[in-house]
Amino acid sequence: MAYGFTVEIKGNYALFCRPELKVERVSYDIITPSAARGIMEAIFWKPAIRYIIDQIAVCSPIQFDAIRRNEVNSKIPYKQPQTAAKDLANGSLYLAAGSDRTQRAARVLRNVQYVVNFHFEMTEKAGYSDNEGKFADMIRRYLLQGKNFHNPYLGVREFPAQVRLIEENDPVPEAIGEDRELGLMLYDIDYIKENDKNGFEWVTDFRPMFFWANMKKGIVNLRDVEVLR
Repeated sequence: MAYGFTVEIKGNYALFCRPELKVERVSYDIITPSAARGIMEAIFWKPAIRYIIDQIAVCSPIQFDAIRRNEVNSKIPYKQPQTAAKDLANGSLYLAAGSDRTQRAARVLRNVQYVVNFHFEMTEKAGYSDNEGKFADMIRRYLLQGKNFHNPYLGVREFPAQVRLIEENDPVPEAIGEDRELGLMLYDIDYIKENDKNGFEWVTDFRPMFFWANMKKGIVNLRDVEVLR
């Protein structure tokens, strides 16, 4: 049996960065499927389940604002966390953010509101006592009670997301009714993992996945989308 959910996601600002524009942040026109999945994982995450985004409805006009944000200029090298984990005495993950900041412009979305339909699937990490009904009840309870594993956000942590479960008899916000070709959009990231000699699992590589996003009457249907790797 498949369990599906509908949630409303909204906030004052959002920034879903286009990966092809690396220096100055420019947002996609709407929330990406991976960002919607990340919001649900922020609310309720278990390695035994995987969220699948089925549909995104845009319920407020697409508006942009230009702002400036303070950002950390450097980043921790990719291999450094592995080195620190293997050599706890000498490894370091320290980054002096206060002395390594820069100011960059960003083109962000303003006053966003989405209705997202999604379901979840069991993964190979599910245990013998795990089942879909149990996790469906837990997801519903977390959404109704406003619980989360960490605060959900709209692309970047300074833009918090408000998430509300829409149940069967609840009123559903209407989509904007606009048709728009959104172009090539990030769908998700395919992480390649390997186990080291100690049995620890590490991400050794990743591949971005894209799709051609087409909004019809304010709705992006993801059920039969063709993913490009």
